[in-house]
Amino acid sequence: MLSPEGELYILGSDVTVRLDTEELSLVFQLPFGSHTRMFLQEVARACPGFDPATPDPEFLWLSQYRCTRPEPEQPTPLGWNSPPGTGPPCAGIGGGVSDFDDSRSDKTGLLVDPSSCGQDTPDNLLTRQNKSKYEITDMVRSSTITVSDKAHILSMQKFGLRDTIVKSRLVQKEEDYTYIQNFRFFVGTYNVNGQSPKEGLRPWLSHGIPAPDVYCVGFQELDLSKEAFFFHDTPKEEEWFKAVSEGLHPDAKYAKVKLIRLVGIMLLLYVRHEHAAHISEVEAETVGTGIMGRMGNKGGVAIRFQFHNTSICVVNSHLAAHTEEYERRNQDYKDICSRMQFCQIDPGLPPLTISKHDVILWLGDLNYRIEELDVETVKNLIEEEDFQTLYAYDQLKTQMATKAVFEGFIEGELTFQPTYKYDTGSDDWDTSEKCRAPAWCDRVLWKGKNITQLSYQSHMALKTSDHKPVSSVFDIGVKMVNEERYRKTLEIVHSLDKMENANIPSVSLSKREFCFQNVKYMQLQVQSFTIQNGQVPCQFEFINKPDEKSYCKQWLNANPSRGFLLPDSAIEIELELFVNKTTATKLNSGEDKIEDILVLHLDRGEDYFLSVSGNYLPSCFGSPIHTLCYMREPILDLPLETIRELTLMPLQTEDDGVQLENPLGIPKELWMMVDYLYQNAVQQEDLFQQPGLRSEFEHIRDCLDTGMIETLSASNHSVAEALLLFLESLPEPVICYNTYRNCLECSGNYTASKQVISTLPTFHQNVFNYLMMFLRELLKKSAKNHLDANILASIFGSLLLRNPAGHQKLDTAEKKKAQEFIHLFLCNSP
Repeated sequence: MLSPEGELYILGSDVTVRLDTEELSLVFQLPFGSHTRMFLQEVARACPGFDPATPDPEFLWLSQYRCTRPEPEQPTPLGWNSPPGTGPPCAGIGGGVSDFDDSRSDKTGLLVDPSSCGQDTPDNLLTRQNKSKYEITDMVRSSTITVSDKAHILSMQKFGLRDTIVKSRLVQKEEDYTYIQNFRFFVGTYNVNGQSPKEGLRPWLSHGIPAPDVYCVGFQELDLSKEAFFFHDTPKEEEWFKAVSEGLHPDAKYAKVKLIRLVGIMLLLYVRHEHAAHISEVEAETVGTGIMGRMGNKGGVAIRFQFHNTSICVVNSHLAAHTEEYERRNQDYKDICSRMQFCQIDPGLPPLTISKHDVILWLGDLNYRIEELDVETVKNLIEEEDFQTLYAYDQLKTQMATKAVFEGFIEGELTFQPTYKYDTGSDDWDTSEKCRAPAWCDRVLWKGKNITQLSYQSHMALKTSDHKPVSSVFDIGVKMVNEERYRKTLEIVHSLDKMENANIPSVSLSKREFCFQNVKYMQLQVQSFTIQNGQVPCQFEFINKPDEKSYCKQWLNANPSRGFLLPDSAIEIELELFVNKTTATKLNSGEDKIEDILVLHLDRGEDYFLSVSGNYLPSCFGSPIHTLCYMREPILDLPLETIRELTLMPLQTEDDGVQLENPLGIPKELWMMVDYLYQNAVQQEDLFQQPGLRSEFEHIRDCLDTGMIETLSASNHSVAEALLLFLESLPEPVICYNTYRNCLECSGNYTASKQVISTLPTFHQNVFNYLMMFLRELLKKSAKNHLDANILASIFGSLLLRNPAGHQKLDTAEKKKAQEFIHLFLCNSP
C-alpha cells in the first residue's frame, strides 16, 4: 500500500498508529438534554464545558449590523407529518381494523389533506362535535384538530399573538376545566429476528385481557437483509402489520392511527373506533443511531399524539448490542431523546421533544444484559425463579440507579424469565457456538402522572424468534374537558386578554455578548442566557438580518429560536455552536470566522442585538485531500496563513505541471487511521457497521490534528467510524464531482471504471487505490469479520461517490449504481 510519502507500503509493517474514535455517525448523534435538535440530518456531537472565567471581548465590528430591519416575512407553516420511510399505505384488514393513516402521498408518510386545515379557535371548537362519521375519519387521517369539543383547545389553527395568549392562559388554567378518566393501554414489544409471521399473535396481543382502548405495538429486526439495511424497502412491513391487525382483541373494532418504520424498527398505533374522534396532532419521527448516524439498524421511532387533553409519546427503540456495550446503549438512548423532535401545528412554536409530553411510553429491545455472572449461574437462578437475585445484576437497573439513562422513568417488577436468547422455534436457551447468556433485553418503561401498570409479562407461546415478546397493560388517566367549566374559563381568559392587548411588551436579557474559545470540529459548545419578560405577554423570535437567508450562520443555533412568554415569566435560551463538514472548510481557510450577530425581535416590541465571537482550531476534518498532502506537519503546528493558502489552493491535476515541494502521496491522517485498522481490526466483527464512542472521536481528532499519534488508544469501531467521518468531511470527495456521472454510467464495466479513476487528480487516485487495497485485505478475513463486498460497497459507495447536484443524497437507483461501481474494485485485482 502507499505510504503518506507515496512509496509502496506493505500492510502489516511495524509502523502502527493508534487511533481513538468516539462514537461517530456520519450523521452524528446529538447529546442529551436541551442541546437537542440541532443538525438533525447532519452530525451528532459531544458536549464540552466552557470556561466561565473567560472575559467577553469587545465587539468593535458590531456596528456594521446595526441597520434598519425590513419587516420579516410571515413564517411558512411546517408540514404536520414528515417521518421518513413509513412505508406504503395499508388497507384495513378484517372487520376489526380500519386504516386512518392512508392519506400519505408517497412513502414519506407526509399527509396531504389541506382541505381539513380549518381556522378553528377555542370558541368554535365546541360546535364541531356533531360531525359525521366520514368527516371524523377524514380528520383523523389528516392528523389535524380533533372534531370533538373535548379535544384540545391547543389544536386551534390561528396563530396570531392574541390566539397564542389565549392558548397559554388556557394551559395555565387547565385544571379548572378538566377531569381525569382512565383508559386501558396495551404496550407490546417483539424482536422478530428478521422472520416472517409464522403463528398468530393473539396469545401476545389479546389473550386473557379485556379489550384495550389503545394498542402500541413495536417490532425490532423486522428485516435483517442488506436490502432493508441500505435501501429501506421491505415486504416484512406489510406482513407484520397484517399479523398485528388480525391479532387485536376480537371484542372491539380498532382504527390504525399511524405506522412508522426505520429499517427494522416499526411502531404501530391503534385506537378503538369510538375514540378516534378524540385523537389529534399525530406526528411520527425516526432517529438512526447506527454507524454514521444514518444507519437505521439501531435507533428509535416514535409517535406522538393528543388523546383528549393529554399529550402522549410512544417510543420504540433498538439499542446497541453486546454485553460490554452498555455505554453505547446509554449514548443511543440520549441521542434518541435529544434528536427526536416533532413539529407543532403552530409554526411559531419550537418543535416538541420526547420529554415535553404528559405521558411517555418507551418500549423495545433495549439490549441491556446481565453482567458479572457466568452463563450457568444465570440459568440456575432462572430455573429457581429467583428473578430478584438475577435482577440485581441487570445492566438497565444499574444504569438507571446511577441516573445514566431513563431518569424519571419507571419499570414494573420483572416476574418473568429473560426474553433472550432462545433457539428459534423452541423454549431452549441458546445452544449456538456463542452460547449467549440469557438477558431481559425486551422492556417497557413509562413516565408521567396517573399511570397504573396492570400487567408486565413475556409470552412464551410464541416461538418464531430468538426473543420472546413482552407486553404491559396500563390504566392511564387522561384529561377530559368539562364543557361548561371550559366556557367559563374561556370567558375569563378573554377578559384578561382585552386588558393586556393594548400594552407594548419589553424584556430584559441576562447576557448579550458571547465568546466561544478554541472551537473544535464536531465538538459542541453551548452558552445560555435568560429572557425575563415584563408585565405584557410577548412573542419572541430570532429574525434574519438584511439580505441574509437565516437568522444566524450555519455553525450556530439558538434553542429555542422562537417562543411565547406570559407576564413575569422567563425562558432560558441556549446558543449552540457546532462546526461540521458543511462549515469546517471555510473556517479552516479563513473565509469565515466565528463572528455573528443575532437579532431577537419582539412582536409589537423592539429588537435586541446579541453578538457572538470566538476562534476555531483548524482540523484535518473538512480539509481537501490535496491540501493535506502538502501539509507534512500536523495542521495545528502550521501558521494560520499557511493553512489558509493551502486550503484555498485550487485542486491540481498531474497534467497541470504545477507542483509544490515534496507533497505526500496520500494524507498522513488517512494513512494513520487505515494502518491502525490494518494492525488491529482486520478480524473485527461488524467493522464499519457498529458505531464507536463519541468521547473517543475527540481524542482521535486531536491526535490527528496535533500529530500525537503515539497517544492514541481507541476501540476498533471508533477508529473505523472516524475514518468514515473523515471521508465524508472532504469538501471534494475522493471521486471528484466532475466524474460522478461517468462512474454511474460505467458501473457495470470494470475496464471503463478503471479508466474513469485514471482521470482523477493524482492525490485522489492514490487515496482511492489505497482504500480499495485496504478493503480487499479486509475481505480476505471475511470468515472472521463477517464482512462481504456488498456491505463494504454500500458503505463506501455513498462516501466516495457523491451527487454534485447540490451535494444532495443519492436516490435509491444512484445508490445501487454507486455500490456496483465500488463493488467492481473490491472483487477484481488491480
